[in-house]
Amino acid sequence: MADSEENNALFPIFILSMIALPLVPYTILKLFRAASKKEKNIHCACSDCGQSGKYHKSVFKRVANVSTCGNFTLVLLWVITGFLVHYVKNMSRENQVFEPFSILGIDAGASDNEIKKAYRRLSIQYHPDKNPDPAAHKYFVESISKAYQALTDPISRENFEKYGHPDGRQGFQMGIALPQFLLNIDGASSGILLMWIVGICILLPLVMAAIYLSRASKYTGNNVKNDTLAAYYHLMKPSLAPSKVMEVFTKAAEFLEIPVRRSDDVPLHKLFTTVRSELNIDLKNIKKEQAKFWKQHPALVKAELLIQAHLTRETASLSPDLERDCKRVLEFAPRLLEELMKMAIIPRSSKGHGWLRPAVGVVELSQCIVQAVPLSARKSTAGSTEGIAPFLQLPHFNDDIVKKITRKVRTFQDFQDMSIQERDELLSQVAELSPPQVVDVEKVMELIPSLTVEVTCGTEGEEGVQEGDVVTVQAWINLSRPNGLIGAIPHTPRYPFHKEENFWFLLADPTSNNVWFSQKVSFMDEVGAISAASAAIEERMEVLGASPKEMSDAVKEGVERVKSGSRLAMGKFLAAAEGHYNLTCYVLCDSWIGVDKKSNLKIRVLKRTRAGTRGGQAVVDEGVEEDEEEIEEEEEDEDVESEYSDDEEEEEEKVNVKKKGVANRKKNGRKGRQSSSDESSGSDED
Repeated sequence: MADSEENNALFPIFILSMIALPLVPYTILKLFRAASKKEKNIHCACSDCGQSGKYHKSVFKRVANVSTCGNFTLVLLWVITGFLVHYVKNMSRENQVFEPFSILGIDAGASDNEIKKAYRRLSIQYHPDKNPDPAAHKYFVESISKAYQALTDPISRENFEKYGHPDGRQGFQMGIALPQFLLNIDGASSGILLMWIVGICILLPLVMAAIYLSRASKYTGNNVKNDTLAAYYHLMKPSLAPSKVMEVFTKAAEFLEIPVRRSDDVPLHKLFTTVRSELNIDLKNIKKEQAKFWKQHPALVKAELLIQAHLTRETASLSPDLERDCKRVLEFAPRLLEELMKMAIIPRSSKGHGWLRPAVGVVELSQCIVQAVPLSARKSTAGSTEGIAPFLQLPHFNDDIVKKITRKVRTFQDFQDMSIQERDELLSQVAELSPPQVVDVEKVMELIPSLTVEVTCGTEGEEGVQEGDVVTVQAWINLSRPNGLIGAIPHTPRYPFHKEENFWFLLADPTSNNVWFSQKVSFMDEVGAISAASAAIEERMEVLGASPKEMSDAVKEGVERVKSGSRLAMGKFLAAAEGHYNLTCYVLCDSWIGVDKKSNLKIRVLKRTRAGTRGGQAVVDEGVEEDEEEIEEEEEDEDVESEYSDDEEEEEEKVNVKKKGVANRKKNGRKGRQSSSDESSGSDED
C-alpha cells in the first residue's frame, strides 16, 4: 500500500475525476442545444407585447441564465473544478519524482568529475554558509546533497540508472483516494470511515430513490398530479360540449393548493357578479345555481373565477394577492390543458377511438386562455363560425371596434385576405385607430399562420382497405406566415408567461364523434422534426421494400419539406367495419383563434375476403352511385380525396365494365352452386 502522503495526494484527483466525468459532457450537450436553436423564432414586436415585459426572459432563453438554479450549479461546479485543477497542478510540483541528474543539472551518464563540479557549483549557490535563506538551506539538504550521495555511491548510481530509483527495484503500490484521517483505523477515525462508506454508498442512493419515487407517485412526466389525471379521465364525457370543458378543467388537484384567504371573500363575490354571464348558470334558477356554485371547494371556485377574470380582461381590478393567485393558475394552464386533451383523445372504444367533441372544446378553451378572449365571443355570427373572437386577439381591438369592422368585413378570413393598403384604410377610417396602432395590428397579422394539409391514407403494399387492416395515415402540415417565419412565439400580451405554438392533427369522424388518429405537432424545433420525419419515412420505405437509393431520396425529400415549413404527422390505426366513411382532418392550434384548418377525407372499407382475393374488383360494388351523389352534394367543401373514393368521371366506363363482369361472375357462380346442389341432393337420394 502507498504511504499516507500518496493517499492524501490521490484524494483531490479522485474528486476531480468524479466531478469532471459528468460535468464536461453535460456542458457540451447544453452548449450544443443552445447553438442548435434558430434565432428566427422571435416573439411579437407590437407595443402591447413590449409593454407586458415578459419577453425579457424569452428573448434570452437560448443563452445561459446564471440566475437559474441549474446554471448556477453548473457554474459553481466549474469553479470547484478549476480550483481542484490548480491544486493538483501545484501538488504535482511538490511531489516530483526524485531525479538526481536533473537536480545537479548534468546529463545522464556523467562522469564522477562532472558530478563533483556540479555539486561544488551548486554548493556555492545554496550552501547555508553562502546563502542564509532557509528555502535555500532546505533545497540543499533535501535535494542537492541527496542527489550527490545517490550518484557518488556506486550501488545507488547503478540502481538508479537501471531501475530509476537509488534504492533499486520498487514494488507495485496501491493507494486509497481518501484523506489520511479516514484511513486511521485507530481511535474515532474508523467510525468516521464507516459513516462515510454507509452515507455515500447506501444512504445517499436510498434518499435519492425515495425522493424520486415519492414524486413519481404524485406527478406524471409533464409535472401534472396523478389525481388530476384521474379526475379528468372520469369527468370526460363523449358528449361534453365546449362550454362545459371549463368545469372539467377547473377540477385539477393543482388548484386545490391555491391559498384561500378570508380577505378574498368580498372581492371574489364582486368578481362573481362581473363574470356571472360567462359561467354555466341557468338564469331561470339563478338562486339555486348560484348556491350550487358556491358549495364547491373554495379553491376550485376561486380558480374558476380567476380564469374568468382573465378571459374577460378584468385582472386589473384584482387585489395584489388575487393577481398573484391568477398568475399561478395561468401558469398551470398549458400543462393541464395538454393532459386534458390527452384524456379526450385517449382510446376508449375497442377500435382505439377517442372523442372528437371534447377534444375540440379543449383546444378552444386553450385558445381563449392564451388570447384572453371570453368563451361567449366564440358564438357563431352571420357568416362566421368563430364569432368575433378572432378579432379580439388583435391589439387595440375591443367590442366597439369589432362592431365597426364587421360592418365592412363579415369574417376574419376576409379581413386577412385584404391587401395591406385596404386593411390600413379600414383600420384608420372605420375603426379610427392611430397610425402606430395600425402598425401594431399589421405586425400581428404578419405573425398569424396559414395552414394547409396534404393527407394520404391506405394499407401499405395493398390496393384496398379491408376490415381489420392496419391503415397508415400520412399528413404533411404546411405552415406559412406573411413575414416568412416558420417558428414564432404568438401574440399573447395578456398571458403572463412564455407560450409556444402547438398544433394538434386529428383524423376524426364527426358523425360518430370518434377520433381515429391524433398527433401533436410543433414548428419550433426543426432539428427534432427532421429526425422524426426521417425515422418515419425510413420505416415506411422499409415496409414497402424500397431500395436504399429510393429510401435515401425519400428521406432527402422529407427533410427539404421540413426545412421549408412542413411537418409530418404519421401513424397507424385499425380499419373499421365495412362501409363508406366521410372523415375530417383537423389541424387545431392551441394559441391562435381562427387559424384552424379542416379538410375532408373519404375512406372506403371493404369486407374481409379470403387471402389472395384482394384487388381492384373487390373495390367496386353497388355503393358507387351513392358515393357519386354524396360527392355532388359536397363540392363546396375542401376535400382531400383518397385513392379509394370512386368519384372520378373518367373511370365511369371502367366501373360499368367491372360491374358487368362481377354480375356475370355472380350468375355463373349461382349456376355452379345450383348444379352442385342438384348433384349433392341426388347423391343423398341414392
